[in-house]
Amino acid sequence: MANSSNSSSSGSSMKDRTFTGVGNLIRLLPTGTVFLFQFLSPLLTNNGQCHTINKYLSSVLIGVSGLSCFLSSFTDSYTDSDGNTHYAIATMKGLWPSSGSEDLSSYKLGFGDFIHAIFSLMVFGVVALLDSNTVECFYPGFESSQKVLLMALPPAVGAISSTVFVMFPNKRNGIGYPSSKSSGSQEP
Repeated sequence: MANSSNSSSSGSSMKDRTFTGVGNLIRLLPTGTVFLFQFLSPLLTNNGQCHTINKYLSSVLIGVSGLSCFLSSFTDSYTDSDGNTHYAIATMKGLWPSSGSEDLSSYKLGFGDFIHAIFSLMVFGVVALLDSNTVECFYPGFESSQKVLLMALPPAVGAISSTVFVMFPNKRNGIGYPSSKSSGSQEP
């Protein structure tokens, strides 16, 4: 009988870890940036029928969106003693700007923040650079000659990134995700 409760507990633990990993993945991926890119890309690439100005505009969109994905990994939020939620950028010393009286040194940047930023940028890069409008605009011959790569690369990068995000769980609550902890209870 103890064995069945052990396997039930193990199954529950695995399910909890899976849902936590999926939750971290949803919170980490810059969905707003990807949505904005998907919305503006057909307009700026002229539905893949690019002229020189379309290539410049699309390049700027990809660059700004990529930068947004990278920098969003360094944002966090906290709830002060009055119950107000504040959003800030993580630094080597804590959060900036701080509201003054709160000790935010436990929010320092860590190695995992840079891992999340790099992998978020990679995921966005795959989404943006393999978007059909981007492919038709910048490298039209690639779609027909490298069909296998276009089909295999996104799931491969997604699986690797998901694994990394689960191995290095994110403790940050970026902009748009309210803090679930008060300023004094952040784990390092």
